[in-house]
Amino acid sequence: MEDDVSLKFRQQLLFIDENLVADDVAALKFLCTDLLPFRKLENVKSAVDIFELLMAKEYLNEGDTFLLAELLYRIKCHSLLKKLGYTKEKVQECLREKGRVSLYRQMLYDLSENITDEMLKDIIFLLQNCLPKRRITLSALELMILLENQGLLTENNVQMLEEVCMNVSPDLLETVNCYKRAKVSLPQQENTLPLKASLPHTGDIRVFNSLQETSIKSVCSNINDNKAANLTQGFSEMNLKLPGKLSNAENESKKMTCYKMDGPHRGICLVINNVNFDTPLQERKGSCKDAGELERVFTWLGLDVKVYTDLTSEEIKDVMRTWQHFQDHKDRDCFVCCILSHGESGAIYGKDAQLVSIRMIMSHFTAKQCPQLAEKPKLFFIQACQGKEIQCPVYVEADARIPDLPSVQQNVSPSESIPEEADFLLGMATIDGYVSFRHTQDGAWYIQALCSKLQLLVPRGEDILSILTEVNEDVGRRVDRWGTKKQMPQPAYTLRRKFIFPVPRDPPPSQQH
Repeated sequence: MEDDVSLKFRQQLLFIDENLVADDVAALKFLCTDLLPFRKLENVKSAVDIFELLMAKEYLNEGDTFLLAELLYRIKCHSLLKKLGYTKEKVQECLREKGRVSLYRQMLYDLSENITDEMLKDIIFLLQNCLPKRRITLSALELMILLENQGLLTENNVQMLEEVCMNVSPDLLETVNCYKRAKVSLPQQENTLPLKASLPHTGDIRVFNSLQETSIKSVCSNINDNKAANLTQGFSEMNLKLPGKLSNAENESKKMTCYKMDGPHRGICLVINNVNFDTPLQERKGSCKDAGELERVFTWLGLDVKVYTDLTSEEIKDVMRTWQHFQDHKDRDCFVCCILSHGESGAIYGKDAQLVSIRMIMSHFTAKQCPQLAEKPKLFFIQACQGKEIQCPVYVEADARIPDLPSVQQNVSPSESIPEEADFLLGMATIDGYVSFRHTQDGAWYIQALCSKLQLLVPRGEDILSILTEVNEDVGRRVDRWGTKKQMPQPAYTLRRKFIFPVPRDPPPSQQH
């Protein structure tokens, strides 16, 4: 029996490892710096290596997984918490009593999340006398570690960090200031016990919450000149309204608000259409109509469409890795990926009934992982349920899981699925926790509305967010024939400009004969 528990526990850890990307592993290493020997952390290659070190130190075992839950919470991998029996809210409740990641380590990690590639170049330039003479490529986290190793950055001395932030981006300084304010309010004994929670007490919770939110606020500030909190309000609209009559200068300004879409090639559009599944997931009848419609519409919009059918979870990851390294992205304007499958909160199923997190799929195309698409818009459209199955008549089916299939997802909003970088858009068929509907002959409500509105509104020069608002209106009006089932899509985005498809020369597919 004991062996069974241990095997199940290690299977859980392996699943978590498989759903973390390289940046997540680097973040885990950094957050564990105060808990594990640095020389051992240097040799870490995967999350499993970290788990082994934590278990050796008795920080992690079958009976106590909270430290790992805290680490996943810190790096915003909330969808994996369910695998450990936690939710985001439950972790938050336990942090004060059980948290082990120091406030100092949290501050450095949050700061690194807000440092863009351009900022990092400026910081390295300012600190060149403090860095090794030989040229090395550093990430923001590696830079922090280097400064700590040289004694230039400590829990009680962040002066150099303050000076650098003031020179590079004063917005970053607020993260450091929040840490200093919260640290002053901590009882003395908490600063000397590395394994205790380094969190403010009752009167200072507001300060700590401010520190936690700084990352998102700073990202929004850097991504969008209008400082719209796109990541915290996934379906808020960008404030890009312009007066009706424009001067030449204003016309030029208007052009600058749009992504460049006049290259020799529009871009690649992937369509992953999972119809047939291993048991217990059911066949997704009507999905081939959606895939065909997407192929026609995005081909009309000038993209090169690649359709994949019935991919396992590993095959989906392989496809993402393949297109992540596609060198010709540099000659294209954008990238689009449409996934049609069964799903859970924050994830979609492969045909082998194994989940793949949406966040991991999208992370393949960040500026760091796919430099060819840096500063170019990347659009993802997901037709899948994001919650429990609803009993529906055969006429209308829910793209949800079978009840006896174990779920590993919990409360993952679209904004949490998007990598915290600019230029992403995630269009979800439904809001978190709810099913999305698919007609067994006519296709999914969301995909059919999306294709219809693209054909109608692209020729009118509408931007993608305006089009998705119309899609919301369309799907929101739909109802099953008994009048009891409704659905509401939800986009989330970190776009910095308006995304407008150039008007195709040919008529829309719906008008072609």
